[in-house]
Amino acid sequence: MTTPLLLLQGVAKRFTLHHQNQLELPVFDAVDLSVSAGECVVLDGASGLGKSTLLKLIYANYRASAGRITVQAPAGPVDLTEVAPRELVRLRRDTIGYVSQFLRVIPRVPALDVVAEPLAEDAGDDPAGIEAARAEARRWLARLRIPERLWHLPPATFSGGEQQRINIARNMIKPKPLLLLDEPTASLDAANTATVIELIREATARGAAIVGIFHDAEVGAAVATRRVNVGDFRSTRP
Repeated sequence: MTTPLLLLQGVAKRFTLHHQNQLELPVFDAVDLSVSAGECVVLDGASGLGKSTLLKLIYANYRASAGRITVQAPAGPVDLTEVAPRELVRLRRDTIGYVSQFLRVIPRVPALDVVAEPLAEDAGDDPAGIEAARAEARRWLARLRIPERLWHLPPATFSGGEQQRINIARNMIKPKPLLLLDEPTASLDAANTATVIELIREATARGAAIVGIFHDAEVGAAVATRRVNVGDFRSTRP
C-alpha cells in the first residue's frame, strides 16, 4: 500500500476569543483525510465551513487544537503540529507549495525576480543557476500571459488578475510534492483559467498531491480526482 504524501488524523481546530472571556469557537472535531501522489482533492462546502482554515492548518499557518498532520518530506515523515520553525521553513521551501488568493512580495522587486526566487535560492551564488532560474521564470510569465513590458516592474503596480498570475507562477515554478491551492483562479479570465487547469493537471501527472478550493464549479470538476465535503468535518459542539 502506498504511503500518502499527506495524512490528517483526528485533527480538530478551535479558535479562542481572548477578548470575549476566552470564548471558544469550534470549527472541526475530527478531520481524517489522506492525499496520495497524483491526487487532486477538491474541498467542497458552503462559505464559512472552514475550507481555507483547513488549508492553513496543513500549511501550519494555524496550529491544530488536536490531532496529527503528517507530510512525507525528503528526510522522512514530519508532524506539522509539532514542527520546529526552522524545519517548517525547509518544508515550505522544498515540500509544500501554497497558492493563496493574495500576493505578498517585497516592494520594488521586479516580477521576473519574484517568480524566479524559489529556483534562484537553490542556485546560491552560481551565475549559471541564477540565469537558468530567470529563464524558467520568463517561460512561466509568458505562459501565464504577463506582457513582457511588465516583467521588470514590481507586481504591486499590477492589476488583481496579473498579481494572481504572478502568485501562481511564483508558487508553482518549483515542483513540490504537496501543493495547496486556495481559489487560484478567482481573479482570472477564461483563457488564463484554462492555463491554470493545465498547470494543475501537469502537477498531478508528475506525482504531486494537491488539495484545493475552487468556488468555480467548472474548474473544480476539471481538476478533481476526488472531492471532500468539509461540512462532514464540521464540529457539532456548542
